[in-house]
Amino acid sequence: MRKWLPLFAACLGTLMLLIDVTIVNVALPDIAADLGTGLSGLQWVVDGYALALAALLLVLGSIADRFGAKPTYLAGLVIFAAASLACGLAGSSNLLVAARAVQGIGGAAMFATTLSLLHATYNGRDRGIAFGAWGAVSGAAAGMGVVLGGVLTDLLSWRWIFLVNLPIAVLTIVLSVFAFGPSARRPGRTVDVAGMASFTLAATALTYGVIRGGEHGWSDGAAATALIAGALAIGGFVLVEYRGATPMFPLPLLRNRTFVAALVAATGFNFAAFAASPLISLWLQQQLQLGPLRAGLSMLPMAATAFVVSGVFGRRLHDVSPRWTIGGGLVVVGIGSGLLAMIDTGSSWSALLPGYLIIGLGVGTLAPPLVAVAMAAVSPQQSGTAAGAVNTARQLGLALGVAILGTVMRSVTGPGRTTVAQFVSGLDAAVAVAAGVGIVCGIAAFALFGTREPAVSVESTGDPVPVG
Repeated sequence: MRKWLPLFAACLGTLMLLIDVTIVNVALPDIAADLGTGLSGLQWVVDGYALALAALLLVLGSIADRFGAKPTYLAGLVIFAAASLACGLAGSSNLLVAARAVQGIGGAAMFATTLSLLHATYNGRDRGIAFGAWGAVSGAAAGMGVVLGGVLTDLLSWRWIFLVNLPIAVLTIVLSVFAFGPSARRPGRTVDVAGMASFTLAATALTYGVIRGGEHGWSDGAAATALIAGALAIGGFVLVEYRGATPMFPLPLLRNRTFVAALVAATGFNFAAFAASPLISLWLQQQLQLGPLRAGLSMLPMAATAFVVSGVFGRRLHDVSPRWTIGGGLVVVGIGSGLLAMIDTGSSWSALLPGYLIIGLGVGTLAPPLVAVAMAAVSPQQSGTAAGAVNTARQLGLALGVAILGTVMRSVTGPGRTTVAQFVSGLDAAVAVAAGVGIVCGIAAFALFGTREPAVSVESTGDPVPVG
């Protein structure tokens, strides 16, 4: 039993950080009422965390190489716990968003190191079991997040969706100190600070510009400035990575069509499947008057279907060409999102079921091979970078998706209080955009993979893919 304590410690941390991607969704109406914030503030509660994860995953992988995976993981746990406490005690939306961003820093340190820790701890068949268990826990996180968020918000308050992390983090820290052995270090490895800074600026400025423009109009000076700054930062990031001696994202990887296809699919994946969830939660609670728990349970079928499909067929999906599993799976996600646009003013929560079941089918099909395909497309020395880039693309897709879909909805509903009909029209428009992104990205990935793209055996990489 002692042999599996490292696995338990890694899975606890991973479960905690991935649950916090979705746990806030059903608590958003209560947060809005308590802190007096509107849609743009709620978007940042979600995006603050997702952006920090996206911006720092790759660079924290480099930091872990230099200082060791175990110290980096422990530091991430401490930061995550402290930020969770700050989230739970936040007295304003600005403080909550800031604490969520710090939470994302800790989560990125944890996410960047768990597989390295498991890889260093286990060998042979035990390593396969450990990776499989980690993947199952990761896959369950999205569904557990919405249900746990509903339970805590209903029975206690929204603050407990963050405060519950404290005892879990303490237990994980204690287990990790004793369960993991010393980590290998590469003292000469330099950290790409310029790349991290330019990428973070680009992602944050573009997200802020989209949210600000949707709220105040596209002629707003702050929105225009942020969008221009974001575009310039993208150019700066490309220049830094091209000239840097140890870039966190080697640009020659973009010459690899298979890797590019995986990145396109990863970005469209979280956008199409999950970015509309905060808006749907608002519809369920503010328009249909469901409590947080019932709202969470209403959103569970998608995650449950994905978990069943990936669990039953996941290993077999690695033997199918990625143009069908990843490209085709993302098109299925887009179709499912399109079905959500059939909600009207007389709909109940059950109107979500057809779309959620189809989305879950697509998610369960494309998620298992996604990282494995990206890793197999590059050299073994670059496989860690490939995995980190795919997970970064997923979180960036979620952050931009939340910003864009909120802006689409606001453009339909207009400022101020909205009627039920206006809210439903705005929600339908938002999920229609999500559907379009999923279908277009799926078709692009399908074409990029090519007709003779080889299947990837799960045994060749051993690394699973989180669903949420």
